[in-house]
This record gives sequence, structure tokens and C-alpha cells, in this order.
Amino acid sequence: MGLGIGVKATGRNSSGSKKRLVQLGVDVPLLLVLITLLIFGILMVYSASWDFSLAIYDSATYIFERQLLWIGLGLVVATGAAFFDYRRWKRLAVPAMLITVLGLAAVLMVNEIRLNAARSLSEGSYQPSELAKIVMIIYLAVWLDSKREHIHDVSFGLIPLAGILGFVGGLIFLQPDLSAVLTIIALGGLLFFLAGGDLKQIVVLLVVALVVGWLVVSVSQTGQARVASYLEGVRDPTEASYHVRRSLEAFVKGGWFGVGIGKADTKLTGLPVPPTDSIYAVIGEETGVLGALGVVLLYGTLLWRGLKIASRAPDMLGALLAGGLSLWIVMEAFINMAVMVGLAPFAGNALPLVSAGGSNMLVTMLAMGIVLNVSRIASETEEEAPSHTSPVLDFRSRRTAYYAKTVPTATVKPTEPEKPTRRRPMASRPSWLKANPFRPRPRERAPRDKGNEGD
Repeated sequence: MGLGIGVKATGRNSSGSKKRLVQLGVDVPLLLVLITLLIFGILMVYSASWDFSLAIYDSATYIFERQLLWIGLGLVVATGAAFFDYRRWKRLAVPAMLITVLGLAAVLMVNEIRLNAARSLSEGSYQPSELAKIVMIIYLAVWLDSKREHIHDVSFGLIPLAGILGFVGGLIFLQPDLSAVLTIIALGGLLFFLAGGDLKQIVVLLVVALVVGWLVVSVSQTGQARVASYLEGVRDPTEASYHVRRSLEAFVKGGWFGVGIGKADTKLTGLPVPPTDSIYAVIGEETGVLGALGVVLLYGTLLWRGLKIASRAPDMLGALLAGGLSLWIVMEAFINMAVMVGLAPFAGNALPLVSAGGSNMLVTMLAMGIVLNVSRIASETEEEAPSHTSPVLDFRSRRTAYYAKTVPTATVKPTEPEKPTRRRPMASRPSWLKANPFRPRPRERAPRDKGNEGD
């Protein structure tokens, strides 16, 4: 069962937009969304971080300056990834996974405790669990693409997938980072669905994921506390956790139109970590409900364009990369926003491209660069081999002009043209054809018996 997305031609306007897209080389709406989120994120980080930065680092602009540095590095990474052929990740997927596993193991050995967990290295500047998310998507996309002919076989599909997810998820669980574990399991299931996994196997994987999630929460004291606090907040918002109550307070103060950029006071009176996990609450207070909904629309547009690029990808690997990375970024965003309004248990997910932080910014920009590269190669392929039809593309069956060049075509011996038949000269033609060559021959009538006319 695969995910099919239809691509319909819309006449003259669509052909004109396709030409502009091919000339620029990337998906323009996705690029505009990326730029908008980065600019808006810089503005909100500066507004949300100055007091927090002054209290922690004795500098009102320290976090803001660091964020500018991370965005600059992220732009370099995204640009490089946008011009790096995504098909080359087939060779780099295994080394990247090994480096990630070593990083996760190093976190456990160094045991640098920050905020009651050992999740980072170099005094909190590097979190291997963030890198593990994008590496897991790349590795699973390459693996599923190589196993696409045997994906319906349980021994080649579901069981190895569960082993991969369990090994990496177990290393992250020991930190502990419950939200990262659940995110990786969810991403594995989504990629297996996009790759065309059997419906029965998908149902089994979903049930196993739910059972594993329940076990993780049951064993972890942190998970039990978060779920209990969430359930209390659902029954009575005044009994929710302190973090959620302060976040809801910020939204209430912001109203529909907000108090203005830089004028929020909840960030100054105890809102936990306003530049990172709680930045969406600051957005809600300073720009109001309308501004918060605008952010939701931006992430929705990012998901739409990502899946659109996946539907146009020239092969299954490109489709899995574009679809999986877009789903991951948007899933992280919606988890963060849902937590801030009390619709999900506290997870600690950052708001991609907006929250302050180096590791999340770099891996998110790398993901966006890969998606833009898939868009660029898809545009080049369509330009080389234009199609006048509008088929429904399935992620499991991709054929491209790129692969067509490498596959030799069978030579067909041309057939000899038929000799034209010679037309008879006009003199030898019947009289009815001489008068009008295009006139059909009249039907011959039987002669009437004149002897019976008088009867």
C-alpha cells in the first residue's frame, strides 16, 4: 500500500509556473516559507531572549548573537545540501548512522547532566539525539529503497525495521529523551507507510509502537509525571503544570491581535525558557491568536510543498527523503505548539527554524537543503523529459529520464516502407469516376419490366 499523490495539468498558467520553477531550480513556495520562518524566528528570538540571556550569560544579546551564528552556518549547510545530489546519500547513510551511534554512546559515557538528563556534549552545544532524527530518516529511506522488492516480506521488512528503531531508540531512552524516542518510532512507521508497506504490517507496527510507547511511559518516572500532569490539565486547566499555565496565560494576554513585538511581560515573570521551548507562547502573546495561526499556516504550507515535491520525485529514494523530512519538521513543530496550548503532554521539542538552538537549527537546515535538492533534480528531469499527461504518481514505482539514459534500449530494425500502389490512368477508369473522383460509385438498379406497366 503506497501513498499516491495526483499531479494535474492546469493549462497555460501551470506551464508558465513550471517554466519559472525550472529556471530557478527549486520549489519557490518552499523557499519563501523557509526564508519567512528564519526572519520571523530571528525577530522572536531577540524579543524572547534578552532578559533570559542577561540573567544566565550577563549579556542581553548573547543568545541572539549565537542564533545569528547558527543561522549563518545553517544557510551554508542548506546551500551545500541543495546542490549535493541526494542519490549520493546511498553511500553516506551507513557511515552517518555509525557516527550517530557513537555520538549517542559518547553521551552516556560522558554523562554530562543538564536539566536532569544527559543529552548533550560540549556544555550543551551539541545534542546527538537531534542528529539521530535526520540520520534515521536518511538511513531508513536508503534501506527501504534497497528493499522495495521484498518490503512485503516480514523477515525482510518489518522485523529488520523494528530492530533498527529499537536499537537507536534504546540508546536515546537511556539518556533519557522520551520525546526523541517516540519521534523516531513515529518516523519509522511513516516511512514504512510511504514506501508502500503492507497494510497488515503497518497495523502491526502501529500496535507495537503504541505498546512500546506505553511501556516507556510506564517505566520512566519522567514520563509518568508528564502524562499525569497532562491529564490533570485536561480535566481542569488550572491544575495543569506550571509551564502550561504560564503559556496559556501568555495567550490570554495576547488576545486576537497581540500586545506588540517586544511588549510581552509573561517572558519576564517566570515563563520557562522563553527563547527555546516556550517561544510559541511568546509569539501568542506578542502577535495574538492571528499571529499564532499564521505560524501554523506556514508549517502547513511547508508540509504541502514537501509532499508535492515527494510526488514529483524522480525515484522512490527522493520521494521518501522529501516526504519523510517534511513530515518530521512539521511534526516537531505541531508537537511544540500543541504542548504550549495544553493539547499534548510536555515533550521538550523545539519549534523548528524559530526556537533558539544550534543543533536543531543545523539539522533542520540540512533537511530543508535535501528537500530542495530533490525539487531541483525533479525539475531538471521534467525539463529533459516533459510529459503531457497527468498520471497519479506512486512512491513505489518511479522511472526517470536519468535512469533511462543508463539503460540500453533494444534496437529495432526499421521496416521497409510499403510501395505506393499505382493508380490507373484516367482513360481506363469508369465513366462515373472520370466525372468526380470523390464521388462514390452509384448502385446498379435492376431494369424495370416495361411489359407490365399497363397492368
